[in-house]
Amino acid sequence: MHRIVIAAIVLLSTPLGAQRSVRYELRVGPSTRSAEVRVPRAPAANSQRRPLVIALHGGGGNAANAETMTGFSALVEREGIVVAYPNGSGRSPRRLLTWNARNCCAWAMERNVDDVAFLSALIDTLVASQAVDPARVFVTGMSNGAMMTHHAAWRLGRKVRAIAPVVGAVFGDEPAALAPVRAIIFNGMRDANVPFAGGKPGSIGRNTWRRDARPALEQGLYWARANGCGPEPRRDSVRNVVTYRWPCPAGREVELHAVVDGGHAWPGGQSGRRRGGDPVPASPNATEMIWAFFKASP
Repeated sequence: MHRIVIAAIVLLSTPLGAQRSVRYELRVGPSTRSAEVRVPRAPAANSQRRPLVIALHGGGGNAANAETMTGFSALVEREGIVVAYPNGSGRSPRRLLTWNARNCCAWAMERNVDDVAFLSALIDTLVASQAVDPARVFVTGMSNGAMMTHHAAWRLGRKVRAIAPVVGAVFGDEPAALAPVRAIIFNGMRDANVPFAGGKPGSIGRNTWRRDARPALEQGLYWARANGCGPEPRRDSVRNVVTYRWPCPAGREVELHAVVDGGHAWPGGQSGRRRGGDPVPASPNATEMIWAFFKASP
């Protein structure tokens, strides 16, 4: 059993109404881990269980950064979903936090932090305490968080229905996934930090990876193989987005959206850094597209 502490419950005012804000602290192995969770104020209709979206911050970020960057909290009341923003780990409990995605990144990787166990415990906790539907658990994340999204999905495929890695990568040494997982993927074609063509990280990731990243399209190919899809995707272009869709069985869809003018940023969101960083593309709206993809999961 994991020891769980619910640290606080408050109401947050939003443009769409009020939602409950709950901070969870979970004892996982030798560490106490935390997550900020947003829950609709009104009970679910007919006592139905709610979908859960777990949004993982990038390397050096935290839960608050992920919430601001993605804007998923705006969907809590509108869509009746639970959104969790977990914190990674680092020397400080609040700053410069990372995830151990095997080949990235920094503090968490170097200390072999078991982030899969943390996310698994968080899912179990929210299923038990917030009426989350265990069949509708979704994970998304940016950069190091996107890499952790891949890592969690192939380890926790029986708990995770669909994923949405944003400006992330795979490294070519991933083991076979335990179960099929639907995947919608976003990458910037001008991303110098996680290069679209693969290779070494840019300045913000320097000396924090164990291996060079594979080209962006190999993320889709990995999940296409896991999901029993064909190897050759269909390619479509609309305005500033090139979309690749693999021929997959129903319910196992895999698609990758390459933002032509996109860098290392969450498309349609806000900057995750106070200063500097890549410009945020106004379109596509990754958050809305991700939720539409998650919502359509059978």
